[in-house]
Amino acid sequence: MTPPEELRYRPRGCFRSNHVGSHPSTEVGGFGVFRDQAPFLKYPDARRIDLKASLRDPYGQIYVRRFERRQSIDVVAIVDLSASMGCGRACDKVALSCKIVEALAYSATKIGDRFCLIGCDEGMRGNMLLPPTRSRSLALGVGSRLRQEAFDGRSAKGFLKAAQALGVTRKLVCLISDFRWPHDVVLRVIDAFSAHDAIPIVVLDSSEETPPPWGLMELIDSESGDRRVLAMRPGLRRRWIERERERKFRLSRIAADRCRPPVFVRDVFDSGAISLQLMAA
Repeated sequence: MTPPEELRYRPRGCFRSNHVGSHPSTEVGGFGVFRDQAPFLKYPDARRIDLKASLRDPYGQIYVRRFERRQSIDVVAIVDLSASMGCGRACDKVALSCKIVEALAYSATKIGDRFCLIGCDEGMRGNMLLPPTRSRSLALGVGSRLRQEAFDGRSAKGFLKAAQALGVTRKLVCLISDFRWPHDVVLRVIDAFSAHDAIPIVVLDSSEETPPPWGLMELIDSESGDRRVLAMRPGLRRRWIERERERKFRLSRIAADRCRPPVFVRDVFDSGAISLQLMAA
């Protein structure tokens, strides 16, 4: 079996963990990357005495070396299972979301982080919950489960319940959705994850952003089932494209004030481009 493509990421801010990992920590100890020197009376560890620094001190102060610990973190993927994720012509947003989840699961467990999955529509789906695990086989198994799941939810308000379920311990949270939600829901969801290192990963279908200049279009609200026939023309197409730009701008502005800038994934899964944005901590 070919492993998924790897996604590189860098957490932002302070995390606390009892497990050694790959990420910088605010904690100091006897091993890791050299951080600084401190008086022995403040950090009495005779094994780390720095003789050169101690001999240079004119007051005879004894110094010890301090090292920055490396630690692991929890990586949480929260996936939108609402019906709008199943729509699109230029790409399969469900398959694209599954690739992102598999890449995150593979990358997290590869470097010793724990991976967690939560699938949400109106609530949290019990069969789409994977508790934090370092088991690579368990983490990668969620990809096939996600592919078989029905993306038919009526809303994505389950994201709010997922934020409560995560608790207060800070985590790296990837919010995977097309974010075609009412403005107030977007605000509430982003606010709910502001205590974590949250990254909105926006799955986009280019056909939804740029409709054809002419023709009849039947628009179907995938979540309510409402239908509407629209006569597309150049003027309406311009307004459509402008609305899409405004939607992405509003989402970027909301996210910039509360978490990290959104990562826009359009049509195809490009691990390099996504990694560059996830590394921009």
